[in-house]
Amino acid sequence: MKLALLDDYQKVALRLADWDRLKKRGIDITVFHEPFGSVDDAAQKLAPFQILGLLRERTAFPRALIEKLPNLKFMVLTGARAASLDDKSATERGIPISTTPGGGSNAPTAELGWALLMMCARDLAKAERLARQGKWHDGIEQMVVLEGKRLGILGLGKLGSRAARYGKAFGMDVVAWSQNLTPEKAEAGGAKYVSKDELLATSDFVSIHLALSDRTRGLIGAADLAKMKKTAILVNTSRGPIVDEAALIAALKNRTIMHAGLDVYDKEPMSAGHPFTKLDNITLIPHLGYVVEESYRHFYDGTIKDIEAWLDGKPINLLNPEVLKKKPA
Repeated sequence: MKLALLDDYQKVALRLADWDRLKKRGIDITVFHEPFGSVDDAAQKLAPFQILGLLRERTAFPRALIEKLPNLKFMVLTGARAASLDDKSATERGIPISTTPGGGSNAPTAELGWALLMMCARDLAKAERLARQGKWHDGIEQMVVLEGKRLGILGLGKLGSRAARYGKAFGMDVVAWSQNLTPEKAEAGGAKYVSKDELLATSDFVSIHLALSDRTRGLIGAADLAKMKKTAILVNTSRGPIVDEAALIAALKNRTIMHAGLDVYDKEPMSAGHPFTKLDNITLIPHLGYVVEESYRHFYDGTIKDIEAWLDGKPINLLNPEVLKKKPA
């Protein structure tokens, strides 16, 4: 039986888990280090495999791809969910999807988000480049201190609450909004509840910590960006499609807002010639939120355990438990 581990960009998968446990059970393991170019490219390369190990949402699995994988019997999704995976299509084909929930801390993503916010405040990416060129202070225009500023948090869950704590520690005024947030929940999360419009209009920093869903897709568009301060900084470490990409590009070009920091994009990996790369008021990070050794170890160890359970006929952590009632296609 063949297992494909996808999107191991850093070439760390095989050294961070005990894959011999699967090899001893007759599993042949192939690791893909590069992203696929298209659905057809992915279908051609993955066609021989019965088991797929997905690293978060790096490769999308729409119906069009799942239907082109005739040998696919089982999938493991690292993490607890993925908007880019058509689990309904897999269920229709009788393909179980296991996940690797729990155990992984949200600290890496929260810390990365705060580091990105601080980089944006002082435009440290630009400053570092200038220092290497021997230009020293020449060209440094953005000089923003955090203390005393307002931090607006969109989404006050586990990650948003961490951001609120970080903001408080830096002496910031922290406000928050989401569709389901109440004043009581906001206070418990370390923030003051305000409306979305007030948050956008009054915040010096807007940090996004929402899950991608039908309700949040395109949540921040041109009209929302226009409500923000011209000196505002927008940081998104959640999911790219929450912010209208074209609207953000226009807002940055027109200086509707001062700066943006992104760790997530509509399509990943982002292309080398993307319009974002041509802007001087944006800080770009290649989706590193969860990318730490501890997270990878949790993901890959969970993948092994899920596959072992499936091989034993007792699949665990199923994203689609209803699949057990179906006969494999």
